[in-house]
Amino acid sequence: MFYSPHNEYIKPSAEVMLVGITPGWQQMEIAFRTAIKALKDQQSFEHACKEAKFAARMAGTMRANLVHMLQEIGLHHYLSVPHVQRLFEPECPILHTTSLIRFPIFVDQQNYNGHLPSIRENTFLYHAVLGSFLPEVNQLNHPLIIPLGKSVEAVLRQLLDEGRIKEERILWGFPHPSGANGHRVKQFENSKAGMQDILRSMFKF
Repeated sequence: MFYSPHNEYIKPSAEVMLVGITPGWQQMEIAFRTAIKALKDQQSFEHACKEAKFAARMAGTMRANLVHMLQEIGLHHYLSVPHVQRLFEPECPILHTTSLIRFPIFVDQQNYNGHLPSIRENTFLYHAVLGSFLPEVNQLNHPLIIPLGKSVEAVLRQLLDEGRIKEERILWGFPHPSGANGHRVKQFENSKAGMQDILRSMFKF
C-alpha cells in the first residue's frame, strides 16, 4: 500500500458515489504530480488534494468507458444534467469518486485487481475498507452508490450482510470500466435493463 493524495478530498454534497477497488499507478502518478504543482504554487494542502482529486479520478480510458456507460443507462436524466460528462467537471457538486481502499495497492508490482488476494478474505485489505470506505460513505447524505465491478459488489454485499451499510441506494450490475476488462461490453449489455429499472424505482420515474 502506498500513499496518494487524491482520495483525501471528500465532497459531502455529492448525490452519486462511484466506488472502485483501489487507485492504480496512473491515478497515483497524476495525483502526486498535480498536488506537487499546487503546493509549489503556495496552495493549501486541502486545495492541493482537491486539485489532485479532479485530475486523477477515473483517469485515462477508464473515464471514457465510464462516461459512455453512465450515459447509456440515462443517469444524466435523473440528475438533471445535459450529459454525464458534466459530472466530472470540477465545479459540479453532484459526483464523488472513491475506492473501497483509499490508497493504491500493488501486488507483484502490478495494480491490485481485487481478486488475488480476495478483499473479503484478507484481514489487512478488509480492515482497510472498514477504516476508509465506511467513514467516507457516512459523510455523504444517502448518495446513489455505483460499485464498479463484481469485486466491489462482493465487498458491498458483505458489508450489507454485516449491517454496516444499507442497500436502499445501490446500483447493482455495473461493470468495471477498465479497458483490461474484456467482458465489460457483454456485462453491460446483460445488466443494462436491470440498472435502468433500479434507477427508475429509486428516482420514481
